[in-house]
Amino acid sequence: MGKEELMNKLEEKIKSCRKCPLGELRTNAVPGSGSYNAKVMFVGEAPGYWEDQKGLPFVGRAGKVLDELLAEIGLDRDEVYITNIVKCRPPDNRDPTEDEIKACSPYLDRQIDIIRPKVIVPLGRHSMRYILEKFGFEVEPISKIHGKAFEAHTLFGKIVIMPMYHPAVALYRPALKEELRKDFQKLRELTGESL
Repeated sequence: MGKEELMNKLEEKIKSCRKCPLGELRTNAVPGSGSYNAKVMFVGEAPGYWEDQKGLPFVGRAGKVLDELLAEIGLDRDEVYITNIVKCRPPDNRDPTEDEIKACSPYLDRQIDIIRPKVIVPLGRHSMRYILEKFGFEVEPISKIHGKAFEAHTLFGKIVIMPMYHPAVALYRPALKEELRKDFQKLRELTGESL
């Protein structure tokens, strides 16, 4: 079975999921979007209002910031894969709970197994914590480790994990947009070498 078929089956499961209360509250589940052969996978935290409306990740204001940062390093949304750790919008855009992450994370694990990216970029502290713990790394504050590369080994080869601030941070703390820019430049250097 090819990647497309595997992802289509997984996306159908996500769209009909009721493993946690968010499944009852959503307008649309947001499995993810982009290339199933992506070398770089971005993992946000949870869908927001616009994502819930459209069923696509990062289509609101934070998505515009992400698009801008991708363009600055010569990457297109179609070349990468973008998803969230939680696939349905939490009420009022609150942070996802531990139970919601626990219920939903097997979908993310499966997406990683199917896509087999070379680089995973967790965006924000919740996805950073989940991804780092999943691959056996100690979790430190995002302010301390954003933009650092962690090398993990999987059944399908080496993965580099590079945590970054969530693009939404640029909207309410503009000074951190420069940090995001620098981290994206590091990502470009990394992808230039490893891809």
